Amino acid sequence: MSSPATGAATLAARRSSRFVAWVRAWRAGLVPFDEVAESVAGDEEHLVADAPGTWRDVPLRDALPALAKLSPDEIRLVLPAPGDPRGLPGPGDFAGAALLAGEAVVAGALGLIPEVRTHTSGSGMTWETVLWRVYPLPADAPRASLTAPGAAEAEAELATALAESTAALTRLDVAQWRPELAGALAALRRPDGATDLPPGFDPRSRRLFARAAVLDRVLALAGESAPGGAVNNHEARQRDAALRPLTTACRQALVAACNAPLRP
Repeated sequence: MSSPATGAATLAARRSSRFVAWVRAWRAGLVPFDEVAESVAGDEEHLVADAPGTWRDVPLRDALPALAKLSPDEIRLVLPAPGDPRGLPGPGDFAGAALLAGEAVVAGALGLIPEVRTHTSGSGMTWETVLWRVYPLPADAPRASLTAPGAAEAEAELATALAESTAALTRLDVAQWRPELAGALAALRRPDGATDLPPGFDPRSRRLFARAAVLDRVLALAGESAPGGAVNNHEARQRDAALRPLTTACRQALVAACNAPLRP
């Protein structure tokens, strides 16, 4: 039976990464259309707002045909951060929303960003839906870069950043603030998410995605405020400085894995 820590470390990857991976595989003819929406959504409800040809929110499956004429290389994952807008097609509403969300999809002349909405019933039950908001991109906007680091380079950078950050976090005794990180890091050393990518991705991209997807959850856990006020402002700044290079390397690893060339 897995511990809560291990479970926290193995939650699903960012929604945009799954969207890009499965839609690219579909456009490459490697997976059937009928599998795409279900594979992206999992057990969540996914809707799309402002899709071309629609006037209301529609199920993800009904919006995907708007992407049917795109090639796989026109569909790209973007994981921007303040000060690091790599992959964004210039300033505008889409770029601003993508920076706020920390993730986005560039699909030809369209940009898509997932928004998680929480609903509460009259009896007090809560549930979430994911709304993909579609943004038209200016015709003259530069498209997401195809010259981003490849999987091999991103894998090497991630390994280096992980070693350096782990040493720094050990010196800072982050385990004292977040004991559950021990289980999370153990899960990271045994990634089992190689099948999270659809057919067409090579073994290196699968391995990179598996590791980076788990690490993404570990970083989210490590970056949260420790319970009971165990971290003061100085310690929090030290933690953030130690995590920053690793966070950047992790984002670039996910981008490299999901945007990697597909093979039959």
